[in-house]
Amino acid sequence: MHRRHVIGAAALLLAGRHARAEEEWPARNVTILIPFAPGSSSDIIGRAMAQGMQQALGKPVVAENRPGATGEVGARAVIRSAPDGYTLMHAPISTWAINVALRPNLAYDPVTQLTRITQTVRTPNVLVVHPGQVPAKTLPELLDWLRAQRGRASYSTSGIGSSDHLTMEMFKQATGTDAAHVPYAGGGPATTDLIAGTVQLSFQNLGSIAPQIRDGRVRPILITSEARSPLLPEVPTATESGLRDFVVYSWQGFGGPAGMPAPLVARIHGAAVAALRQPQTEARLSDLGFEVVGNSPEEFANFQQAEIARWKRVVTAGGITAD
Repeated sequence: MHRRHVIGAAALLLAGRHARAEEEWPARNVTILIPFAPGSSSDIIGRAMAQGMQQALGKPVVAENRPGATGEVGARAVIRSAPDGYTLMHAPISTWAINVALRPNLAYDPVTQLTRITQTVRTPNVLVVHPGQVPAKTLPELLDWLRAQRGRASYSTSGIGSSDHLTMEMFKQATGTDAAHVPYAGGGPATTDLIAGTVQLSFQNLGSIAPQIRDGRVRPILITSEARSPLLPEVPTATESGLRDFVVYSWQGFGGPAGMPAPLVARIHGAAVAALRQPQTEARLSDLGFEVVGNSPEEFANFQQAEIARWKRVVTAGGITAD
C-alpha cells in the first residue's frame, strides 16, 4: 500500500476510535472536582449536579472536594487531567474570574487552560445595614449617612476578593463613598458580626441573608439583580434605587481541562443542564436564592471574559490586593 494511503487509513482509524470514545462517554466513573470545602455553595450545587447526571447517565458521577488557594488547587488538578470528560470542575466566580483580576501571579489561566461548559447558577447580592446603627432605609439616605461618617463606617465580607467584597468596592466607586473593609472567613461570621453591630453594612448573597432580613436582624437597602427577587419582593433593585449599570451576580460555572472535543463537550453540557433543570433540583436551588442559568459553552466563555474585564477595572480602580 502507498505510504500516503497507510497514513490516511491510520488517521481515519484513530479518528473513528476517538469519535466512538466520545459517543460512549461515560464508560467509567466521572469525577467533578469542587475546589472548595464541603458545605460551600459550589459544593451543594456540584453535588446536586452529580446526582442528577448519575441518574441520567447510568454511571457513577462522584463529587470530590479539593479546596485551597481560592480554588487554585482544584483548578490546577483539573488542568493536569486528560481532556476526556472524566475529570470536570464545578467552581464559583472566584475560580473562574476574580482570581485573574486579583492575583497577578496566578498559577493557572481559566481562559486558556480550561474548557467552559456552562454557567450553572447565579445569585444577586443584597446591601444590608445594621438597623440600630444605621438609620437609613433608602439608598439616598444611606449615601447621606456614609458621607457624614467620613470613612468611619465599616463593612464585612466573606473574604478578600469575594463577590461581596468586590461588589462593595464597586459600590464605593460608583457612589463616591467610603467605608473600611473588615474581611472574614466566610459569609456566616461576616453576617454574625453585622448583626452584633461590630460593622455597619455588608453585601451578602441573597440566599444566605434572606432569613436575617425576614427576622429583622438586618435592614435591606437594595438588591443587585435585574429584577426584584420573589424571596424579597419589597426590596428594590439597585437600578430602581438610582444606581445605573449596577447589576451584579455571584455565579458558578462548570468545565473541564482545555482540549476537550466539541462533541464530548456537547454531550456533557446536555447532561449537566438536564440535571440542573430537574424540577426538584431547580426548586431546591431557588429556595436557596439561586437561579439556574444553563447557558451554552460559547455564552459562558463570552460571559467569563466580560466578568474578568469588569472585575479587573474594579480591582485596579480600588488598588485592591489579595493580601
